[in-house]
Amino acid sequence: MSLLDYVVFGLYMCGILAVGCYHFRRNRNLDDYYVGGRTMGSHHVGLSIVATDVGGGFSIGLGGLGFTMGIAGSWLLFTGLVGAWLSAVLVIPRLKALDSEHRLFTYPDFLRHRYGEKVALLAALISGIGYLGFTGGQVLAGAKLASATLITQAPQGLTTLEFSLLVIGVVTIVYTVIGGLKAVIYTDTIQWLILLVGLIVVTIPMALWGELGGIAGLRAALPPEYFSLSNIAPITFVNWMVTIVPIWLIAMTLYQRAFACATTRDAKRAWYLAGILEYPIMAFMGVFLGMCAKVMFPDVESEMGLPLLIKTALPIGVTGLLIAAYFSAIMSTADSCLMAASGNFVNDVLTRYVWRGLSPKALMRMSHIVTAIVGLAAMVIATRFEKVLEAILFAYSFMVSGLFIPTLGAYFWRRSSSAGALFGMLTGGTTTLLLETDVVHLPDRLEATGINPTLYGLVVSAVVFVGLSLLRPDRRRTNGTGS
Repeated sequence: MSLLDYVVFGLYMCGILAVGCYHFRRNRNLDDYYVGGRTMGSHHVGLSIVATDVGGGFSIGLGGLGFTMGIAGSWLLFTGLVGAWLSAVLVIPRLKALDSEHRLFTYPDFLRHRYGEKVALLAALISGIGYLGFTGGQVLAGAKLASATLITQAPQGLTTLEFSLLVIGVVTIVYTVIGGLKAVIYTDTIQWLILLVGLIVVTIPMALWGELGGIAGLRAALPPEYFSLSNIAPITFVNWMVTIVPIWLIAMTLYQRAFACATTRDAKRAWYLAGILEYPIMAFMGVFLGMCAKVMFPDVESEMGLPLLIKTALPIGVTGLLIAAYFSAIMSTADSCLMAASGNFVNDVLTRYVWRGLSPKALMRMSHIVTAIVGLAAMVIATRFEKVLEAILFAYSFMVSGLFIPTLGAYFWRRSSSAGALFGMLTGGTTTLLLETDVVHLPDRLEATGINPTLYGLVVSAVVFVGLSLLRPDRRRTNGTGS
């Protein structure tokens, strides 16, 4: 990168931090900090959903899929279209009706109205821990981008990737602590538009025609299967659907954005917009750039190809701007996940069982401290993974297997009970965690199928949830939404 690129990058990031500082002065209570004052419009929220869900992490991961398997990797974000539109039709109207009556802050707040305190507490712990892993994946994505583009030297005793991880983690924590959700949503809108335009209008043409000789050159350099949507094992597609689609019913970041929307109509429009931006727009753009990177840098680690392409193919000045936008996209996901984990721990655990009676100003200060601690823990988790997509899917698996079935019951099954939900969460999440970490091994015949441990966790959760709901029904109904 040239000096001009570093200047552009620095100015851009200063502008993002300035937005955080501006909202730091305007955040007066937890409504402002965690749900944006409940006044956000559909376009801001829709772009923020994409920035959070896809973010830099999935973008780097998509580039890696394009690098290894071609355009078939785009099926990963088809799950986003399905999840977003199903949620808009089936979930958002019910959720916003409950929110308008009770002014909810978090995903466990929703479960509290259906199942009670114990289930909400367990959900907060599962969600908070899961978002630690998800945040770690985003920090790792930022570190990979930084080590490939910005940071070429590290202090003695650290690799460039380790040093980059430290720098990105600290910047993300500082920005999130001071800004709150409204700052996150507004900056998401700006940076995601810059990233979309930069990748579609500048990066793809420069890489394709400036470096590879057009579509014909790309086709000549890659195997034919890279251009086929069927170049994917059916079980891989099933695993992606099982792991990612359910996240749209349990993601704390999405519940916060639903509560931030001014009306139900705004929320539904935001979810429809997010779905179409994820697939086909982001999906094909991400894998296509990964395919270009495969030709230009065939010997690098798959998820490093896209950052190197951005560094190499773009003109002076544009490189700095686009890398800054990419960093901001990564930050937008990381800070949203930090807000989610912090919200779980503050709203659903600490204020209910530890910090009772604190003033709004004191709660704000404690929220800042908790957010910083969560961010530091996420940085530690990031060091445990080598691939961004691996870290993200691991976090998704843990949350989905524990939370999805009881949440589905809360929306759509009147006979679901708190006992069923509590033990369904425990058994489902534990099953997947034991399988993912190889503490428990499946029989060879089942292992050979390639089925993701998430599915086994979901099956166990469903059996326990339905069985206990029928055997131990709740004596009285809360203000639930099941029907």
